[in-house]
Amino acid sequence: MVFEAVAKVISERVDCAASDIKAEQTFKELSIDSLDTVELLMNLEDELNVEIELTEKVETVGELVKFIEANCMG
Repeated sequence: MVFEAVAKVISERVDCAASDIKAEQTFKELSIDSLDTVELLMNLEDELNVEIELTEKVETVGELVKFIEANCMG
């Protein structure tokens, strides 16, 4: 569920199919910079109805999914 939501929000941001987003992809590979990340997190908060406060560096889609699952999902 979290991966699907992350893939959906990223796909809308980078204009590709959500099915093309892979867990091992880095945000750099997806052309997502730090400003894009802030907007991405706000969209994810709305999508998942959670508050996301990154307390560690995440570089891949999979790392973000794991962080959200571990720290934001009740």
